[in-house]
Amino acid sequence: MPKLQGFEFWSHTLRGARHVVAPMVDQSELAWRLLSRRHGAQLCYTPMLHAQVFVRDANYRKENLYCEVCPEDRPLIVQFCANDPEVFVQAALLAQDYCDAVDLNLGCPQMIAKRGHYGAFLQDEWDLLQRMILLAHEKLSVPVTCKIRVFPEIDKTVRYAQMLEKAGCQLLTVHGRTKEQKGPLSGAASWEHIKAVRKAVAIPVFANGNIQSLQDVERCIQDTGVQGVMSAEGNLHNPALFEGRSPAVWELAEEYLDIVREHPCPLSYVRAHLFKLWHHTLQVHQQLREELAKVKTLEGIAAVSQELKMRCQEEISRQEGAKPASDLPFHWICQPYVRPGPRAGSKEKAGARSKRALEEEECGTEVLSKNKQKKQLRNPHKTFDPSLKPKYAKCDQCGNPKGNRCVFSLCRGCCKKRASRETADCPGHGLLFKTKLEKSLAWKGTQPELQEPQTATPSTPGGFSEVMSSALA
Repeated sequence: MPKLQGFEFWSHTLRGARHVVAPMVDQSELAWRLLSRRHGAQLCYTPMLHAQVFVRDANYRKENLYCEVCPEDRPLIVQFCANDPEVFVQAALLAQDYCDAVDLNLGCPQMIAKRGHYGAFLQDEWDLLQRMILLAHEKLSVPVTCKIRVFPEIDKTVRYAQMLEKAGCQLLTVHGRTKEQKGPLSGAASWEHIKAVRKAVAIPVFANGNIQSLQDVERCIQDTGVQGVMSAEGNLHNPALFEGRSPAVWELAEEYLDIVREHPCPLSYVRAHLFKLWHHTLQVHQQLREELAKVKTLEGIAAVSQELKMRCQEEISRQEGAKPASDLPFHWICQPYVRPGPRAGSKEKAGARSKRALEEEECGTEVLSKNKQKKQLRNPHKTFDPSLKPKYAKCDQCGNPKGNRCVFSLCRGCCKKRASRETADCPGHGLLFKTKLEKSLAWKGTQPELQEPQTATPSTPGGFSEVMSSALA
């Protein structure tokens, strides 16, 4: 049977999915997907997987996709990041029997994607992307899909989407932000870009961005004409978003922990989910935030969640009879998190500043970041004043700190290459190439020369023993 394409693929294989859980690194694992499906999600993506690692590492495949057969977890799309057509297809071939489609990540804007040269940092390499999609479309038994970010210009975004469609992409998810819009610089996603793409292509389109409630989902579908809406951060803070409910946090936290006991995952994933679910309450109960960060077992995490539940219920009993100020007045209700933007009134252009610069501007130079505060708790004498940090002389070749006693005035890595090339010693770095060579030659000079063994014919009695004796003499 030939594989379904375009709208047939969406309506039959994906069952006309409209409510979609996004691919999220270490956050859309099986347990979370099952929780989301129980509360209105109709399609889920795996976390973003690294194609090259997936090809070479059997344990990575087992942990992320081959862990167990779970009929509830369908339809499912596996997402890969890749920048090589052959590697992408090899990974997809290994995954295609465990999913309904394979997605190429062209939307990740993080620094790790820039260093690895994948995600949104491939969006200007159209020839490469055409080859990747075309080869996957030809080789795979399941459809290939793409998740992209927009360009600032609507017309360029439209041409980008049409290029991917022509290459063989069967479904397109459009995140309505540029790759520069992330963290404090996120801003609002542009539904105008998404609407223009939907009108310009003949394949299904999912929208991503600005989704905090079921009303946002319905409004996005109406305004843009897309087939479905994908949620990432909204889903993490309220897995019941697609049901149109905002339940008490402990209701979903307890249900998630029960699923994790049945379908285990790394403790770091569980902790991260609880931080998202309890985000607003943990602003009130800071001590329990520290407890959640330190706990080392699943039952320990469950105990912290139970303590948060008890404190919230005590607060509810004290507030009985009080009039709520809004639809979601209480911190123990699953509700969206609105990311704070850059400080208004700055003369600098927001896009030209780094995340670190924004944090320093927001907090002031005297207030340490959370990571630095944790380091200072472990070591009260630690200082982060740059003027008090020791200054290191730089290596002449790479700019890393050089060894104080290096004979070449280099760092250890550069020193090792040079000492090896020149057969020289550097006592400062403990590299003794010259000394070891001299000792080796001296040792060889003191050894007696081995005599040539005499050959023996098979007919000579005891010939083999004589040969061995002479060789060992």
